[in-house]
Amino acid sequence: MRGCRTRIHGLTINWNFLLDPNIHMNSMSATSSVEFLIWLLIAASAIALLAKRLRAPYTVALVAGGLLLSVLRLPNVSPLDPSQRPEWLTPEVILIFFLPSLVFEGSVKLNVRALARNSVPLLFLAVLGVLLAAAVTGSLVHWTTGLPVEIALLFGAVISATDPISVLAIFKDLRMDKRLSLIIEGESLLNDGTAAALFQIILIGVIAGHFGVMKGVEQFFLAVIGGGVLGSLIGYVASRLTRRIDDPEIQITLTAVVAYSSYLLAYQLHLSGIIATAMAGLVVGNLGTRDCSVQTKTALVSFWAYVAFIMNSLVFLLIGLEVRVDALVHAWRPVLLTIAAVLVGRAFSVYLLIPASNLFAENIPFRWQHVIVWGGLRGALALALALSLDGGFPDRGLLLDLTFGVVVFSILVQGLTMKPLLRILGLATVAKED
Repeated sequence: MRGCRTRIHGLTINWNFLLDPNIHMNSMSATSSVEFLIWLLIAASAIALLAKRLRAPYTVALVAGGLLLSVLRLPNVSPLDPSQRPEWLTPEVILIFFLPSLVFEGSVKLNVRALARNSVPLLFLAVLGVLLAAAVTGSLVHWTTGLPVEIALLFGAVISATDPISVLAIFKDLRMDKRLSLIIEGESLLNDGTAAALFQIILIGVIAGHFGVMKGVEQFFLAVIGGGVLGSLIGYVASRLTRRIDDPEIQITLTAVVAYSSYLLAYQLHLSGIIATAMAGLVVGNLGTRDCSVQTKTALVSFWAYVAFIMNSLVFLLIGLEVRVDALVHAWRPVLLTIAAVLVGRAFSVYLLIPASNLFAENIPFRWQHVIVWGGLRGALALALALSLDGGFPDRGLLLDLTFGVVVFSILVQGLTMKPLLRILGLATVAKED
């Protein structure tokens, strides 16, 4: 069992802590690891109650609470204390444990016919938008911070996609036009797969010292399209089973298997796991529960809503805990310049591509485009990709500071101002009560 590792987008994840009971995670026992998670849940619950009283977005409050805890360095709570933080609770674990369930929960509720009606703008934003945003952002970061162009473009890939965890959690609390919400949610579920594939291709080029453009394009579209096909097949097979078994416990178990198997199998085949999971969720949500009883559907929805609540709580709190506040303060100038570059890259991709998609599909109003730009939050995936870089990677420290800065700004500033923006634009009435 020794040496068991999984490779994900060039990351090496050591699973020995699950297989060998003699391996201690950062000199911690299994009991202390569970205690650490319990402390996180206690903190998340307290923050949720406070956010409810203040009528603040829960995810924003979690990140702010995590930042506060990391600064205070409370014993048994702050993961910045090496004696308390479990070694296994890494950004890679966020990718492989948290992300599939959150992506699946977000996609299983979407109406595939509504997505099909908006397929043109979604494909424009999720594929071409990621490429354009990465190129513009990378170029501006290279110009303003002096990072080598290939490193700057790698950062552009890391930060180019809107994060499904962040976006879905923020917009879940808002009352918006259903089509606008669908476009934002659909894009966030799809574009992370394209961004992760782009990140891998550029990273290989940086390590090799040269970029193979044609080979890179081939790998990119293979990962994206292949992930979609694989996820659809897994979702279809699972749907044939779930439609014949009207049992809540079995339904819940099968959907959990689908969420993680589609993700892991896609990465084993060097495809996009995020897109595979999203497509599997779409198929199961639209086909697998069609003939189920109300009781089964209610149990399934309740289960995934609870899973999403727990996962979101842990992920957003961990984001706040992970951020190095002192490093951000020290690097404030390049961080501010990078935040501006990311916003410009997002604006380019939205304001150029949506008018083009309007030529082929139902019109997306100009007011909606402002919301799509400002709703481009970044979160756990960007942090995980940046932190996955090897310790000896060129300019890794600066890349981490820039990524942390953009993530904190997007969640705290953009997240807090989303409701006022929707009201100013006349696109939302009163938000749902927290």
